[in-house]
Amino acid sequence: MIDLKSARQFVIPGLLLLGGMVNVSDLAAQTASEKKIVSTSKQITPDKCVPVASWIIPGKGETTLSSVLTSVKDKSVVLLGEMHANPEHHRWQLQMLATLYAARPDMVIGFEMFPRWVQKILDQWVAGELTESEFLARSEWQSVWNTDANLYLPLFHFARMNRIPMRALNIDIALRRAVTSKGFDGVPEKDREGVTRPAPPTPEYLEFLLPIYVQHDRPAHKSTGKAQKPNVYDPDFLRFVVSQQLWDRAMAQEIHMTLSSYDKNKNPLVVGIMGSGHILKGFGVPHQLEDLGVKKIAALLPWDTNRSCKPLVEGYADAVFGLMPFTSVSAAPLQQRLGIGFEFSKKTGGALVLQVEKRSIAESAGLQAGDVILEMAGNTLQESSDVIAAVKRQAPGTWLPLKVLREGVIIEIIAKFPPLVK
Repeated sequence: MIDLKSARQFVIPGLLLLGGMVNVSDLAAQTASEKKIVSTSKQITPDKCVPVASWIIPGKGETTLSSVLTSVKDKSVVLLGEMHANPEHHRWQLQMLATLYAARPDMVIGFEMFPRWVQKILDQWVAGELTESEFLARSEWQSVWNTDANLYLPLFHFARMNRIPMRALNIDIALRRAVTSKGFDGVPEKDREGVTRPAPPTPEYLEFLLPIYVQHDRPAHKSTGKAQKPNVYDPDFLRFVVSQQLWDRAMAQEIHMTLSSYDKNKNPLVVGIMGSGHILKGFGVPHQLEDLGVKKIAALLPWDTNRSCKPLVEGYADAVFGLMPFTSVSAAPLQQRLGIGFEFSKKTGGALVLQVEKRSIAESAGLQAGDVILEMAGNTLQESSDVIAAVKRQAPGTWLPLKVLREGVIIEIIAKFPPLVK
């Protein structure tokens, strides 16, 4: 791999999609936010880097909740990370929202989970005009996020109970796909949902994203039939980077616009609820926020105590909080997943498969990115919720027949749902 840090200046062809040359002197500069959390003298030990119920400043040592609160009292933005399907992370987020709200009641909560077109519905929810079921249905939760709503509802109810404005930070998946395939300049400005050109990524961010990209089942690496090891100059990887940056930029820009709407004499706090990958090491949303002129940022992340301590280096976050690893104790049958990312295609009248997860039921069945699922269990698909409902109905140990359109040919595929292991 080319040593990006030692290069004087380089041009990444795929990043010309974002409109320009990348200068390593700019990329290597760490755009760190103001980090003034006071730590104690006790240092991190490799075997127990983040004890349960403890705060740690990565690379420095233990701290306290009061010190964390002192450090964020003058911040404009506090970003709270998560692994989306981890209930412990959301419980921690709720705890932090309550704590921050007590100190900074002039608060706005931004959510990665909602695209911008949902904003009016969020306003209606906070105002108490919608029931819980109406809110989830009108926001098309199952389609736009497709993660158990019960994980997030306590956060939504907290905002509603206290009449804290909620902001939709995300963009529609169709825009991300368009930019990925055509480049930023290839999408007309009127179709960009107001998203401006992202700041170029740092070399460290590229190196961070590369192994994540490799985990994706990318069709560009199947053509030769041989395993290929992409690098940071791989065109398909760079399109992947563009897509990630667009996501980061959109969320940062919405936070910036929210702050800009306030009177200069006020000091509101915008709390961002989003995946930890958009926050850690300042690569994603913090990098884009600073490019927009927002400097007072704090990144707080949950840390499962069974994780390796190796990633927990200085600059990983402003502070992390130790949590017990989550294990399900539910006696109810586990809901199985087909393992695809998709969007409903009006053109073909079915579910367009965007991505197939590795080692998933979909991969075992032979589904491929680009397939269009027309029917599931003999039922024609009319909308995204039909796909989700069909999978939810599928009992463990049964087979789900699919009618799939692939390169103009209709084929039959059987998705075999394995029995639950006791």
